[in-house]
Amino acid sequence: MSTIRKLNISAIRNILQTSLQLSPNINLFYGENGSGKTSILESIHLLASGRSFRTSKTDTLINNDETTSVVFAELTNGHQIGLSRTRRQGHQLNMDNEKQRNWDKVARELPVQILDANSFVLVEGGPKARRRFLDWGVFHVEPLFVENWRKSRKCIAHRNFLLKQAGVDSDQLGVWDLELCLAAREVDQARSRYFEQFLPIFEQVFRSLAAPIGDQLSLTYSRGWDSDRDLAEILVENQQIDHKYGATQSGPHRADIVIRAGNRLAIETLSRGQQKTLVSALKIAQGMLLTQTLDRHCIYLVDDLPAELDRGNREKVLSQLVGLGGQLFVSCVDREALQLGLPNSPEVATFHVECGTITA
Repeated sequence: MSTIRKLNISAIRNILQTSLQLSPNINLFYGENGSGKTSILESIHLLASGRSFRTSKTDTLINNDETTSVVFAELTNGHQIGLSRTRRQGHQLNMDNEKQRNWDKVARELPVQILDANSFVLVEGGPKARRRFLDWGVFHVEPLFVENWRKSRKCIAHRNFLLKQAGVDSDQLGVWDLELCLAAREVDQARSRYFEQFLPIFEQVFRSLAAPIGDQLSLTYSRGWDSDRDLAEILVENQQIDHKYGATQSGPHRADIVIRAGNRLAIETLSRGQQKTLVSALKIAQGMLLTQTLDRHCIYLVDDLPAELDRGNREKVLSQLVGLGGQLFVSCVDREALQLGLPNSPEVATFHVECGTITA
């Protein structure tokens, strides 16, 4: 198991410079709103994935008075990972002093999950959020998935380019259709295998967290095209429709996890509190499956949990997260309110955050 032992942050939002010695178990950051505690979690997420969980514009993370931001982590297994970002030259990612072309190796070394207010888009948002959630899990347990996923994305991009032309070149379109179908089959099969493993774990976690609901909750994987038909046939049949919209309407890029309560979509039936519990169960189940499959633990970033769950549900979620045995980074305004919900747990490192300054 690998955890973050040391974390250095420079010029991320209002954090000018800090160096933190971390617990392999629970790391609790408390302070007033706007103090910078969420920026610590955001820095870890940025290092692990290249993305912020708060904004799509990562350049805005750089402190207003600086030109370069840096996040550096030293792991307990000896790996060192560093990310620098400048306003003009973009980013540079290094692992053990070796420049990385993409985030594949780093993401596998730092499997990070975020649980915050924006996580509830999994229920109330569109398919993209649920597809990204699904693909996070598939990426970690299916070694060839990311290669086939990238092939499918490339094929769809070229196909859409042709569809936007005034006159569609059917021969060229046919070439990309063939490549897309081959990649789509591999992507779909990897997703299907993962979902089959994930579903019973999720159901177990959800039952342990949630009060009974009126209708039975169900999750269904939708691959992005008719399950009873061949994608190649659909692409040919829908060529005129695709041309009209300038975009491919069927394929792995349309996949989704359909969440229902009875015969209705969960978003139409579940209360806000039930939705929060549902999302927590989804995230926890992914961490459990990662451990079962790879014998390693997920790193959880939990931002202001007391604001998202009542005390009873908060205690249940925290108990599940602590029980996973991984490293937790938890932020809150009221330290006492959160600590009351913590079960008897391993080592807790506590940090106070005020105006971008962090003290242990």
